[in-house]
Amino acid sequence: MARSMWKGAIQFGLVTIPVKLYLATESKGVSFNMLHETCHDRIQMKTYCPTDEVYIERGDTVRGYEVASGQYVVVTDEDLAAVPLKTVRSIEIEQFVPVDAPSESTRFVKQAYYIEPEPVARKAFYLLKQVLAERGLRAIAKIVLRDREQLAAIDPFASTMLLSTLYWPDEVRSVGDLQLPDAEIEVKPAELAMAQQLVDAMAGEFNAAEYHDEYREALLNIIEAKADGAEISHIAPAPVGKVTDLMAALEASVAAAKASRAVAAPQTMVEAKARPARKTASKPAAEEEVEEAAPVRRRRTA
Repeated sequence: MARSMWKGAIQFGLVTIPVKLYLATESKGVSFNMLHETCHDRIQMKTYCPTDEVYIERGDTVRGYEVASGQYVVVTDEDLAAVPLKTVRSIEIEQFVPVDAPSESTRFVKQAYYIEPEPVARKAFYLLKQVLAERGLRAIAKIVLRDREQLAAIDPFASTMLLSTLYWPDEVRSVGDLQLPDAEIEVKPAELAMAQQLVDAMAGEFNAAEYHDEYREALLNIIEAKADGAEISHIAPAPVGKVTDLMAALEASVAAAKASRAVAAPQTMVEAKARPARKTASKPAAEEEVEEAAPVRRRRTA
């Protein structure tokens, strides 16, 4: 069962909605241990005090804030709990903004959390969710997590709502630090048309289930092979191609995208023949796909 990592309440106006937060994501990366190169035993990261010249346990450490060079103020858990902010135990909604607002501020997301209402507050919780969904709004709030007050956005999500912590404006770096051209880059009409063809050839509905971490899978295969004593052949990385002729690159990309889509055409034809013909003036989508794919197959077999 999932374990909540924060308990408190959503506050807006005089309405209080007791809730819990759960991490909405988890890392699936491959983790490594640090080994001694000679004996391949796992090394220990010890905490050392240079003043007393002793190794200490993590439990013997405290938080310290440096107020001057070498001078620290110790901050305890009690000090953190005494911070005079309502957001220590509540999600304070500051305002509601349109989801499609042009502001870039909500694009820089740190972490996403599922919100679970306490049973006594379910009606108020789902009332807020319904209003946000129907009005196309998101709530902008503040909350204290991990000893820091954080900016957050609350959005309807599936059967609950999602709280996404955001970077503060002064934490977002300016694009002015990049070496970007001052003037607009001139694009030829033919290049624009070809780029649009490439985008159209690659357009489709996003289905996250179709994507997976191929790097992790390949790495685990290598690890498993090495564990079985197999010798790993190291493949030289493919050279990065240089863009010398933009139009030629676009044309080749369009052809490759159309060819990859044509692979699924034979299956579409079988499905189309299996279906009874419709007596309508417009052609079914499957038939249109078949007609579009057929010329590609003829060119490939010519």
